[in-house]
Amino acid sequence: IFMQFDLIGALQWSFASIILTIVVMDIVDTIGTLTALSMVGGMLDKDGHLPDMHKPMLSDAIATTLAGFLGTTTAGAYIDSATGIEAGGRTGLTAVVTAFLFLVALFLSPFVAAIPAYAYSPALIVVGLLMIGMVTKINFNDFSEAVPVFATLVLMAFSYNIGIGMTGGFIVYIIFKTAAGKRSEISAGMWALGIISMLLFIIYPY
Repeated sequence: IFMQFDLIGALQWSFASIILTIVVMDIVDTIGTLTALSMVGGMLDKDGHLPDMHKPMLSDAIATTLAGFLGTTTAGAYIDSATGIEAGGRTGLTAVVTAFLFLVALFLSPFVAAIPAYAYSPALIVVGLLMIGMVTKINFNDFSEAVPVFATLVLMAFSYNIGIGMTGGFIVYIIFKTAAGKRSEISAGMWALGIISMLLFIIYPY
């Protein structure tokens, strides 16, 4: 509801676990989405990092905050944007055009609702193929790399949640790297994410 948020109510201790869950899920989801989309667009550096990643993260944070003020669903980066990138989109103009088309779709929703699922299912299959194409870059000869990826994909598919998949993947990654005697490959940031992920699964409101 527009401008009807209850900030004081959200600051109560009983909401702490809910807020922590949402924050962690949003951060992990955004990092994963941005990295995947940047990989599709060829925007990552030689080490697989996105330069100036804090800029899109800040943009996502502002959009999420404003969405709360406006009473809309959470705004943020979506992996579905891979289709726009594959079509040639590289700047913010792509998002502006998409937003305009969504606005037009509001008035056409009665007609769109009449379209049967089998008519647009092929398009969804193509989107899925575009998103899973990056899996070929994984070294499946190394179980300490392959198993965490597999666990991430399975958790994403069954939970329908990118954040759940990634947090589970972090934990499995640490376990398998440690078991394989490759603890030196686990960065301090990954250890931190692993601990946060474990806490998330403990307090996650299933």
